[in-house]
Amino acid sequence: MVRAWFMDDSTEDQRKQHMTDPPQMVELDYLKEQGVLYWKIDVDNMKEEGVLDKIRKDRGYTYEDHIECTPEKLENYEEKLKHFYTEHMHADEEIRLFMAGSGYFDIRDRNNKWVRIELIKGDMIILPPGIYHRFTMDVKDYTKINRYFVGVPVWTPHNRPCEEHPSRKEYAEKYPAYPKK
Repeated sequence: MVRAWFMDDSTEDQRKQHMTDPPQMVELDYLKEQGVLYWKIDVDNMKEEGVLDKIRKDRGYTYEDHIECTPEKLENYEEKLKHFYTEHMHADEEIRLFMAGSGYFDIRDRNNKWVRIELIKGDMIILPPGIYHRFTMDVKDYTKINRYFVGVPVWTPHNRPCEEHPSRKEYAEKYPAYPKK
């Protein structure tokens, strides 16, 4: 099962866990409240299992590609990591299935706090359009990911701030901030 937690404020290596002390873990229901969807896929038996095919059909994902992130395979690795770690949002869903390795997606929750989501082999995550997020590797520096899209792939990141972007406005309306206590 996926693990997630509120992040500390440290500026240390982004590839570390960055848990608060004591850790403040986040349940899957909390991620759903932010619009984040999650599935566990048996990547070694995907065809037989049929779960991924059903998700793709139900959500209209017609395009798939793959990326392998490791210093040996990804050109300009360190520069790419900086790019991935810049806080941004997309106009469309971001769909990722971890085929091997591990890494982190960080999302801004509805009260603007960072939540780190640890993803490992078999974890599939869908981030809704308009959610602020970023990606980083963990200290193992390896992941192999399948990416899915509806139609022609669009990878355009819109770096924060972009509160006037239609997808961001729609997200903020659908997932308003929690009332202050």
